[in-house]
Amino acid sequence: MPELPEVETVRRGLEQKLNNFIIKKVEVCRDSTVAFPSNKKEFTKGLLNSLIYKWDRRGKYLIAQLKEVQNENTPFPLENSQNNGFLVIHLRMTGYFKFIEKSTHPCKHTRIRFFDKNNNELRYIDVRSFGQMWWINKDLSVNKIIKGLGSLGPEPFSKEFNANYLKKVISKRTKSIKAILLDQTIVAGIGNIYADESLYSAGISPFREARTIKKNELIKLKESIVTVLKKSIGSGGTTFSDFRDLEGENGNFGLQTNVYRRTGKECRKCGNLIERQKITGRSTHWCSRCQK
Repeated sequence: MPELPEVETVRRGLEQKLNNFIIKKVEVCRDSTVAFPSNKKEFTKGLLNSLIYKWDRRGKYLIAQLKEVQNENTPFPLENSQNNGFLVIHLRMTGYFKFIEKSTHPCKHTRIRFFDKNNNELRYIDVRSFGQMWWINKDLSVNKIIKGLGSLGPEPFSKEFNANYLKKVISKRTKSIKAILLDQTIVAGIGNIYADESLYSAGISPFREARTIKKNELIKLKESIVTVLKKSIGSGGTTFSDFRDLEGENGNFGLQTNVYRRTGKECRKCGNLIERQKITGRSTHWCSRCQK
């Protein structure tokens, strides 16, 4: 599943590529991809004549701020144009976008297509079809409609995410620290890859009970999370199976991982063999010598 660095890579690509993209046509190829509104015609109609004004990211969600454009002769920029709500996307396991100049015939995994007046297409492709989209009218609350979005913990790059916060939320928890990092209500955007890599970087065993981790270790863990995420964003994220950026390119961080998907290979620090075991149903990779 795309995690924070992959979603941030997509956000940056969309922001750069979709300059002044006004939606003139929407084609829903698979109804189940539309999570809200329940009426797919309302989803399509609501997005028409919308300028994709600004792209944001919250955890693993992409959020497009929309502006209503009834008169195409209105000069850009359109800060003062009427708000037309939000288009929210969760890529789930295999979803990705492709920008196509002068639209072509879609592949069988195409789920939703957005077109501008020049027939340029923003195509959403999703092999396993778990991804979802919401069009949230300006009069509705995004966080109330999308429960998962409203319950997210702080962003790893925010001021709120620090060692004091971590100490407070884990002080009485007997769950493993790996399970804690995967909990989106505690910290937004971290998944399996970056939990494993961050814990390795911090020298903390993924099996440790969260409440046993000391303040100085939490300081190091917070710093490791930020460093690992930034490094991955700089590499365009990680591709082990389906993730692609807007240009169809793979992320390169997978070539730099220290433990994730390196079972049986030598630790880059000590030469010990990397091990793998499941925690809460998720494959966990670690070095038993470097992580205590």
